Amino acid sequence: MFQSLDHSSVRRGYQVYKDVCSACHSMNFLAFRNLIGVSHTEAEAKTIAEEYMIKDGPDDTGEMFERPGKLSDYFPNPYKNEEEARAANSGALPPDLSYIALARHGGEDYLYAILTGYCDPPAGVEVREGLYYHPYFPGQAIAMAPALYNEIIEYEDGTPATLSQLAKDVCTFLRWAAEPEHDTRKLMGIKMLMIMSVLIGGAFYMKKSRWSVLKTRKIAYKPPA
Repeated sequence: MFQSLDHSSVRRGYQVYKDVCSACHSMNFLAFRNLIGVSHTEAEAKTIAEEYMIKDGPDDTGEMFERPGKLSDYFPNPYKNEEEARAANSGALPPDLSYIALARHGGEDYLYAILTGYCDPPAGVEVREGLYYHPYFPGQAIAMAPALYNEIIEYEDGTPATLSQLAKDVCTFLRWAAEPEHDTRKLMGIKMLMIMSVLIGGAFYMKKSRWSVLKTRKIAYKPPA
């Protein structure tokens, strides 16, 4: 209840998503401005956005054009449409990751198991070509190849990029992306508990002081002579 997300891990997780996951997976509901104050400064987020060319328009002549990204733009999709995405992934459609941490039972724990749980199939188990054995995936066969391994990227802050660290960071980032108000909501809850404790204490005192006379009085009945 009193825990917040590790914002350093969120920043590293974004780097993992950008350098690895974004090649196949979209995040259509997350904008560059959402990074400000969480994992990046406004200047850093603006620089990241400008690395992408966004299709916009029409212009004064009715033509579409490309421009550098802005903070208000959403993360670009790696594919133009669903058909292109399926064609590039042997018919499998890579899911959008915006709310994946809330859309899967187990949340980020499930995602961590998916990213780190690849292994060789046991004896007697055959996996169809193009699929990979995975004990934690429903059906034990997944179309996504192992995406993370040791030192696949180099962290900006010098953190050792082990498989477990990469998976943990990107899962933290996806957890934040699915619920950006996570920390704010918990902070508001703590403030509300503090306010309510004062109000309840004051209400209890007022009740005891106001009603004490009525609740402690004695009523004596004297029959008429």
